[in-house]
This record gives sequence, structure tokens and C-alpha cells, in this order.
Amino acid sequence: MPLNPITERRDFLRAARQGQKAARSTVVVQAVPNRLGAAPVRVGVTATKKLGGAVVRNRVKRRLREAARAVLSERGEAGTDYVLIGRKDTAACDYGRLVRDLRAAVEQLAGRAPERRPRHGSHPRR
Repeated sequence: MPLNPITERRDFLRAARQGQKAARSTVVVQAVPNRLGAAPVRVGVTATKKLGGAVVRNRVKRRLREAARAVLSERGEAGTDYVLIGRKDTAACDYGRLVRDLRAAVEQLAGRAPERRPRHGSHPRR
């Protein structure tokens, strides 16, 4: 499924105002049905100045866009706008963790329970 960018400020504001929100330690995801109807998934990425200078903010946005390609192309709902907001841990965390956090947040917003894997060293219940 192709991902289109959200470019207009009003769409970011609409997601913040009307959208559902799911937060993880590395990313906050806002989702709202887009105003275009059954269009493909649209993605907007933002990073505030609280995260650091331009180099850090650009790194955060690049990482979020790449994680969105990996997750939303397979799990995103058509006709939905997703706004990804970077957090302090986004720039330095392991890429696999970022993808897992994004996947869990998207599944939470879709009403599906995120996949639970046992923690390292724990044993499944019998």
C-alpha cells in the first residue's frame, strides 16, 4: 500500500484535534480518517525543538519516515491520516525498538491487541 505525505498544516491540526492517540516511549501516533475519503494511507512526521537542534530533529524525522514505510505499508488502514511525533528516545533508540513501538501504537489505534512476545529470560505459562 503506498504512503502519501501529509503536507498541509490544517491536516496536522485536524489529527491533533480530532484524532485518536497512542503513545509509546519512542513515538506518539495520532490517527484520523482523512478528508479525501478512501485515499491511500497518508503520513505526516513532526519533531519539536524540545528534541534538540536541526540535526537531531532531522534524524528523528528520517527514522520515523523509514519506520512508517515498514509498518504502515502493511498495517495502516486505507483512508487514514497518521501523524507521527518524535520523542526524546527516537533519535538514539535501536531501530527495531522504534518499529515495534510504532507497530504496537498502530495496532492499538486499529483496535487490535499488539503482539505480545515474552520478555527475554521469561518462560511461557503452561
